[in-house]
Amino acid sequence: MPYDVHLRRTVFLTFTSMTTDLHARGAWPALPLAEWRETCETLHLYAQVVGKVRLAATPWLNHSWHVPLYVTARGLTTSPIFVDERALEVHFDFVDHRLTMLASDGRRSDLPLVPRTVAEFYDRVGSMLRALDFDVRIGRMPNEIPKAVPFDEDTTHRAYDPEYANRFWRVLLQAARVFALFRTAFLGKSSPVHFFWGSFDLAVTRFSGRAAPLHAGGVPHLPDPVVREAYSHEVSSAGFWPGGNGIDASFYSYAYPEPPGFRDASVQPASASFNATLGEFLLPYEAVRSAADPANALLAFLQTTYEAAANAANWDRGTLDCAPGRPQVPRSVT
Repeated sequence: MPYDVHLRRTVFLTFTSMTTDLHARGAWPALPLAEWRETCETLHLYAQVVGKVRLAATPWLNHSWHVPLYVTARGLTTSPIFVDERALEVHFDFVDHRLTMLASDGRRSDLPLVPRTVAEFYDRVGSMLRALDFDVRIGRMPNEIPKAVPFDEDTTHRAYDPEYANRFWRVLLQAARVFALFRTAFLGKSSPVHFFWGSFDLAVTRFSGRAAPLHAGGVPHLPDPVVREAYSHEVSSAGFWPGGNGIDASFYSYAYPEPPGFRDASVQPASASFNATLGEFLLPYEAVRSAADPANALLAFLQTTYEAAANAANWDRGTLDCAPGRPQVPRSVT
């Protein structure tokens, strides 16, 4: 099946007319972690506080799909959270730098995003919920962070640099754009483009349709049953992470379970490589933003690492793969 070459050429041509102006306007801004590490760590914890509002009020959905945030034209959102007969939405606005709560009865509450401790942010979010008459009790402990401190005791993390918060959102916006197109070239089960506040990354995941072996668990401050349910089925997953532990902002791609030969596969672009410590392919964000065509460089990484996972694990690509979607063109089912 001449799928791979056809798909890559079709999708790359789709992006060619879209990327030049965006690149020129700074749609892919520099995001060196060393320049905004304190803000990144604080914003990670702010996002966890808000994410836990959705977690507390939303019925469980497979693979924890009930908890992520979503990229918007101004920042991140919980999407509607249903509390009894009303709905609540919480928005991070990284343009005007405000946290906004909207209730379906027309009321709202706003909080400026400025330097403030996580403890104060946690307290203010609780006050905003009470002011809108939402009885939502959220947990005090962060997830997926080693040596975590309860939110209401964290007076260390307090940085908020609006320039870098805005840059981070702009990177997420472009990554989400490319991930969304990549997602259309698959007929099997695939996730929405999620922002997971626990791991603080944007992700999109494809499923082979087969069950996976039981995950070992062991993620810091995340119950093993949650991890095992999240990885209950075989996946090829990719995403964007702002960095940490000596690694700068990167795109990543992994397979669970990792099939033999996966890490040895040849992937694109040339700046991508397999990180044995993390068990995944990494593509430095800086290599993408400095490419002549950042979107297509990223798309090459998504496609070739997916192929590496699917081929090594013998996925039924003849029934799972398809041409990428196009606006207003229904997929042919002859």
